[in-house]
Order: sequence, then structure tokens, then C-alpha cells
Amino acid sequence: MATIEKPVVERRFEHLVLDFLAYLEFERGLSRNTLDAYRSDLLQFGRFLEERELSALDAEARDIADFLEGLARGSAGGAGNGADARPPASPATIHRKSACLRSFYRHLRRDGLLDTDPTATLSAPRRSRKLPQVLTRGEIETLLAQPRGTDPASLRDRALLELMYACGLRASEAIGLELMDVDIEEGVLRARGKGSKERVVPIGQAALRALRIYLERGRPALVKGAPEAHLFVNFRGGQLTRQGLYKIVRRHAVTAGLADQMRPPTLRHTFATHLLAGGCDLRSVQEMLGHADVSTTQLYTHLSSDRLKDVYFKAHPRATVG
Repeated sequence: MATIEKPVVERRFEHLVLDFLAYLEFERGLSRNTLDAYRSDLLQFGRFLEERELSALDAEARDIADFLEGLARGSAGGAGNGADARPPASPATIHRKSACLRSFYRHLRRDGLLDTDPTATLSAPRRSRKLPQVLTRGEIETLLAQPRGTDPASLRDRALLELMYACGLRASEAIGLELMDVDIEEGVLRARGKGSKERVVPIGQAALRALRIYLERGRPALVKGAPEAHLFVNFRGGQLTRQGLYKIVRRHAVTAGLADQMRPPTLRHTFATHLLAGGCDLRSVQEMLGHADVSTTQLYTHLSSDRLKDVYFKAHPRATVG
């Protein structure tokens, strides 16, 4: 059977996408999940361009706006023609696809393939930012007290929960920690965040104590002498997986009666909110969280101010009038 050549427009677009993704991976260091999302977004945009018999280099601002508006109405390719229709995309999804296209066209212009950027005047729907769920100080104390045993798994779980809360670690950062990333004497650790960016975060005394006990009595019993570099390990002595971490967090959240309020990111959100409520400055919290943009960190100021207002109205004798 003869091979059917893809249209020149489509093949050219695929080459542009592959070049762009290579740039993101090797020069920007973006994660595999981000690259996969960008690839999916761009291929969807490519189908839209094919319907209009356009190349990426011919698309104008109106075409890109039509694509995003079609997503908001609900269609597979953004064309809104009713074929293979999908439910309307959420503002957050459209915001992500808009950001992807902006980055893509900036790359094309940097490479000298375009004289102007058709996304320069593009306006995307404002993304609503949902406030993350956080635990109170009492709730976090209850959660951290759940791994009560002295067996290796309990010592590991206690150290894991304490460290995630003490340092504001993402799940991927916690399971990626290696022994050499933790300096017990100095009381700091090196976390590898998104885009392979590293940051140094101090470790509180409670977490250091739990970590020392785990390293002395828990981890050796789990690894059984195997040459494992990662800090947190499973029952077989290998690196703890993301799924394994989720199960640990879930199990202790259920025991603490916090199943509805608790997810692995909750410890990170709680870390940031408690620091700000305690008077820590925004820039320091930004650095400890590894946020590239301070506006991301500012989200937690709303949580902390809401909590302060709640305390104020409960405690101040003239906050309310009877």
C-alpha cells in the first residue's frame, strides 16, 4: 500500500512544534508533564489551522482568538463547527492554551520565522484562582501525631510528614530527595523544584528530630544494606513512589479525621499560610516555595488575612455589636 503524504501545511506545523518542544526541554528545562500538555495543546491548534487551510506562520490574531473562543463554546478543534464537539473548556484550560500559544509564537519570532507576533494583543479570559485548602495549627498537630509506632514504616511516615510541612515540599520534591540533599548539622535541605530549579530551605527542630530518628532506626531497617541514594524508601528498600506517598498521606489523614481536608499539596499550602500568618515576609516565603513569580505566593496572603479576620472577630470584644 502506498504511503499517503501528509499535507505540506500539517507537516510544516509538526516540525515547528517539535523544534519548540526541544527548546522547552533542553533550554528551559521544563518537565515531561508540561511538555506533554504543550504538545497536546499545539496539536489541537494545528487541527484548527488545517480546517482553515492555514499554516502557523500565516495565522493572524483573529484566527487565534477564534480558536480560543471556539474552545469556550465547546468544540474539538476550536473551530466551533459542531464536529466531534466537546464540552466548553474551563477558563483555566483556555488560559493555559493561550499561554502555550503565546510562548510558541514568541519562539517563532525569536527564530526569525515571523516579523510580528500575532498573540501580542491577544486577551485571554481571566483565570479564577481557587484558594487552596489549609489546615489549622491544631489540625496539623493532630495529623503529625498520627504515625505513633516505633516500627520503621512509622518512623519514615513521621519524618516524611514533618519534613513536607516544615519545608513546604511538593510531593515530587519529597520523593526526589537524596541523602546528600539533607544537611542535618546545618539544618537545611536542597529541594529540586519545577524545571530542575534548586532551592535551599531550612528545617525546623521538630522535623530534624523526626529525621534523625528515621535515619538512625527506620531507614536502615528498610534498605537492609542496599545502596539506595533516596532519602525516603518503601518496604522493599527502593525509592518511595508518588503513589506510595499519596497512600501514606491519605492513611494518616483518615486516622486524624482530616480525610476531606487533606491532600499532599495541603502540607505545602499550610506551610506557606502559617509562615505568613506568623509574620514571615512574602519574598522569603516565595524563595522557600520556589515560586518564580511572587504573584503565585501572594495567593497565600488572602488565606492568612482571612484567618486573621476570623480570629479577630472571635476574640475582640468590640468586633461585633449585640
